[in-house]
Amino acid sequence: MTVNALRKSSTDEEVISLSKTLIKNWKKFLSGSSTPNSKDSGNSSKKTKEKDEKPKETENKEKEKEKKQPVPTTFPPVSSNTTDAVRLKCRELLAVAIRGDGEIPEGCATPEELAEELEEAVFHEFRNTDMRYKNRIRSRVANLKDVKNPGLRMNFLVGVISANKLAVMTAEEMASDEMKSLRNKFLKESINDAQLATVQGTKTDLLKCGKCKKRNCTYNQVQTRSADEPMTTFVMCNECGNRWKFC
Repeated sequence: MTVNALRKSSTDEEVISLSKTLIKNWKKFLSGSSTPNSKDSGNSSKKTKEKDEKPKETENKEKEKEKKQPVPTTFPPVSSNTTDAVRLKCRELLAVAIRGDGEIPEGCATPEELAEELEEAVFHEFRNTDMRYKNRIRSRVANLKDVKNPGLRMNFLVGVISANKLAVMTAEEMASDEMKSLRNKFLKESINDAQLATVQGTKTDLLKCGKCKKRNCTYNQVQTRSADEPMTTFVMCNECGNRWKFC
């Protein structure tokens, strides 16, 4: 188009003739190259189609791979029945406590599923996220994370303790066996001391106080063990208030 415009606007005969010659040569060249074999044109079109189809195929394959790969668990999970920020945070804390540092036994539910079930049971009792609800969640988290009480976490994982039961368990019920035995020991001692304080004892001068060294004492005998065992004698000094016991 540029050369043809030059031909029309020029007054020089040589420029006009050269322009005509150049345009004719271009037309011949284009007419020769614009009529290639139909096979070649068909092949080229097929190649372009294949190039266009290949990216689509790769995209489909990548999408299928993404579907097969497990999606990492996030809060809120897809199956979550709440969007409350407080409840979701509590579920996340419970899931971390349930997961712990050890491995999850095979065949057990995931920590996220157990956390959701436990939180749902706690929320069902209070029907709101007030301080009572938060304190209940905190106590569950603390006991599940307690390294000295791994039995509670494991029993919950394997299903020995259900979520509904764990949601209402007291601190004494969630305690480890060692702590339970220690509490029972303290309870027995406090009961014995109460019995000694309330029951009027027998005065005697046969017993000597180890603290003030005087013989003004009162003693009681209580059956604290099995029936075939001897009774336990509780002694109190009437002078200084010192107490002791012996079997």
